Amino acid sequence: MRNREILSLVLILIVAAVSLFIDFAPGNSFLGRDVAIRLGLDLQGGTQVLLKSEISADRETMQTAKGVIERRVNGLGVSEAVVQLSGADRIIVELPGVKDPAQAVETLRGTGRLEFIDTQGQFLQAGTVVRTTGNPNPLALTTQPTPQATAVLDPNTAPVPTAVPQPVPTIDPNMPIYANITDGKDLDTRSVQPRFGSSQTLSNQFAVAFAFTGQSASRLETFTSQNIQKPMCIVLDNVVFSCPVVQAALVGGSGEITTSTRADAERIYNQLKYGALPLSFQVESSRTVSATLGQNSVDASVRAGIIGITIVALFMLLYYRMPGLLATLALLLYTAISFAIYKLIPVTLTLPGIAGFILSIGIAVDANVLIFARLRDELRHGKSLRLAVEQGFDEAWPAIRDSSASTLITSTILFLFGNSFGVSLIIGFALTLGLGVLLSLFTAVVVTRTLLRLTIPLSIAQNPWMYDMKEAPGLQR
Repeated sequence: MRNREILSLVLILIVAAVSLFIDFAPGNSFLGRDVAIRLGLDLQGGTQVLLKSEISADRETMQTAKGVIERRVNGLGVSEAVVQLSGADRIIVELPGVKDPAQAVETLRGTGRLEFIDTQGQFLQAGTVVRTTGNPNPLALTTQPTPQATAVLDPNTAPVPTAVPQPVPTIDPNMPIYANITDGKDLDTRSVQPRFGSSQTLSNQFAVAFAFTGQSASRLETFTSQNIQKPMCIVLDNVVFSCPVVQAALVGGSGEITTSTRADAERIYNQLKYGALPLSFQVESSRTVSATLGQNSVDASVRAGIIGITIVALFMLLYYRMPGLLATLALLLYTAISFAIYKLIPVTLTLPGIAGFILSIGIAVDANVLIFARLRDELRHGKSLRLAVEQGFDEAWPAIRDSSASTLITSTILFLFGNSFGVSLIIGFALTLGLGVLLSLFTAVVVTRTLLRLTIPLSIAQNPWMYDMKEAPGLQR
């Protein structure tokens, strides 16, 4: 028994040390992972984008488009984002704390269709809008500036850079239609991988690897083997990305698209990796949203949390004495672990999310109250301290289990409701409350129990005053 308690204590100390290190990690980095605190749109502001479909679509198609955009948002690393349908042909996207709103907008609206086209030996300027046999009438596309880019078509030969493009007019219906060598639907999304800063030919370039399957892979290999030293244009969403010279056959239909900036590479990666949109969208409006609550609300919430923890700790110390002290230590550990998990997942803190965390503090103490009340009853009935501790936990466990289960069910319903209707504030509250309930089970059942077991052999633990009792016959046994 003693060895198990020591082992549990060592485990608790390790968890506490790791949690504190994450909470106060230098540079907000832990094992190469960004663990900075993330705030929601209500506390730090962000970007709100309204996307409108260029053609009428049914509800199912719009739901599919919404799912693709949600995956792209996740690929951008944006937490607590809101993606919801608005009317029959619009999608609202809210991105808290986005550093480059314009880049995020382009990632969201692009359809993610990658094609290689045969220009019959003609070089096309990057950024030129073209019609292809795969998509001859791209309704939503107007030419936009495209980053300077190249394509690696042979690992032993440096690619030919293209010039920085300039805006070009909207598509002319009389423009030629270029034959596509590959079809976007044959792109193997599993093969789309970032090569940030590791291009085989240019050490300072960023790249995205790709591979086609089926007939597209065969056509690409055949075309490149028959057109050495001739241009082949790469088209993304009907916009020419670059026109590199073929240096060698692309065996297996695989290669790389390289850019001069990481942001451009990440945009292309997200568009290709997380699926093609079934519809073309135009940006109807894009605006920066200021924080609706701001830093004052964060500061007030932090003060409320500190005051709440302090009052709860004083109550436990005055009413339960020594067990209350152990519960306070467990509560501090609970707070440290909670913030560490919020930073690791990461959980974006909205004001309702902070409220959910503060509420979970009370729930964490509630389990200890049940346990200590049972502990007193057992001591009054003449049980020894060791037996009273064990039976106190055993008798209180059904009530702790049932109350925690009911709160978890409520949190799950709130989370599903908020996720279905795009209400991020409800999601944040439900998530922090649910995590708090699970962590409170760990701190109450494992931490507090271990600390109580370790104090049993101490002489001070045999004093009835330590339990706010005048006498306890079983303490000296």
